[in-house]
Amino acid sequence: MELMYRSTRDSEKRVTASQAVLQGLSSDGGLFVPETLPVLGNTIDELAEMDYRELAYEVMKLFLTDYTEEELKDCINKAYDNKFDTPEIAPVKQVGQAYYLELFHGATIAFKDMALSILPHLLTKAAKKNQVKEEIVILTATSGDTGKAALAGFADVEGTKIIVFYPKDGVSSVQEKQMVTQQGANTEVIGILGNFDDAQTGVKMMFNNTELAGKLKSAGYLFSSANSINIGRLVPQIVYYVHSYVDLYKKKQIEKGEKVNFVVPTGNFGNILAGYYAKQLGIPVNKLICASNENKVLFDFFQTGSYNRNREFILTQSPSMDILVSSNLERLIYQIAGGDSEKTAGFMKALQGQGIYEITEEMKANLEGFVGGWASEEETREAIHRTYTENNYVIDTHTAVAASVYDKYIKETGDTSKTVIVSTASPYKFANSVLGALKVGDIPEDDYAQAILLKEVSKIEIPEAVEELRTAPVLHKKVCEISQMQELVERLLKII
Repeated sequence: MELMYRSTRDSEKRVTASQAVLQGLSSDGGLFVPETLPVLGNTIDELAEMDYRELAYEVMKLFLTDYTEEELKDCINKAYDNKFDTPEIAPVKQVGQAYYLELFHGATIAFKDMALSILPHLLTKAAKKNQVKEEIVILTATSGDTGKAALAGFADVEGTKIIVFYPKDGVSSVQEKQMVTQQGANTEVIGILGNFDDAQTGVKMMFNNTELAGKLKSAGYLFSSANSINIGRLVPQIVYYVHSYVDLYKKKQIEKGEKVNFVVPTGNFGNILAGYYAKQLGIPVNKLICASNENKVLFDFFQTGSYNRNREFILTQSPSMDILVSSNLERLIYQIAGGDSEKTAGFMKALQGQGIYEITEEMKANLEGFVGGWASEEETREAIHRTYTENNYVIDTHTAVAASVYDKYIKETGDTSKTVIVSTASPYKFANSVLGALKVGDIPEDDYAQAILLKEVSKIEIPEAVEELRTAPVLHKKVCEISQMQELVERLLKII
């Protein structure tokens, strides 16, 4: 049976899965959500016989129902190949009393590879399926990792262009170098003089601009998104939650049906939302623990039911989580409001206008499976140091936020459920901060010299993604004010 998608802000808008992937964002500004949440038809023993690709097919076929088996398997096989440095794709490693789901074995050493390796293939197939003649323009805002992973995925993909905006002073040195050295005749990278929320708001405004849409159509272009607002980004992320649970079962770390916790370092809420969807599929999840850094807007939301972005924006050592407007939370709001798009649209209007909304008591009750936690900058450093000294395992700053939150959660609750910490990036991506936390003494200024020192400490080989930055020339030097974003896009596409 075909699964259709609705807009979170207008339930009358119904599209197929491939149309949702193609559009990225609904024309009313809403996000596409499945009409019903499917359930896995396989037993855990059947799933345990599958490798990552086979598992991906079993999960994704439930959500992307208008893709044929041949189309979907072709996308999966092209995505999860030797771009990943391990055949497991996403290894699960026991470290102390927790299990770390390593999602950084792809080409750009961050978890975004898990979805952005497949999105270009899903998108180009969707375009053919829907007889789209326009060239697709991927317009994306990034807090650090999505940008590079999307650029790598879409570079020189026929029929597409990709334009990425990032906060000029709000990403790590390695993150910036990864983006500005990106090759590909169809790629553009632009630093903005603002933060990630500014970039994300600017991109959303362009998506919702009907006059701009008309100009694009006349010039033979169509906007789409590589952010997790695109359901084609979110569905592949569900797979690794299923995979990690199955992996624990295969290794006899859990019994059949045993519930586990997931701790997820979270900024834009897409990664943890994928865990929520995995739970709806039938994966036995006890708690989804949402870990925030000092930009703890999500922690406050789970504590109070009030979402309030009216606060200071803090630049932290975990920059991919430096976000005050968590776009994907809108999908959860829609679910806990019982699929009431009018109510959801009202909350989002209040957020845009007054910067705050408060959910009802009934909706709060539907958040029972979530727990919020946060870690200060010092606690994040302590988590890196502690994990290394106690377990000889080096984690990045984002994973460290989750590790710190988990440590506090155990002390507060005594919950002994098996727990998976979702590890979102290689420590090499944030070598300067990691070395500082490890207290190794003087840290060299040069990025590659930092990587060499980190290799000596961690005994982990320097990833190819870092090695290649040594000699890569800077190809993208554009920087603009927030107010210039649309004008720059129009100039790049020659529609002004």
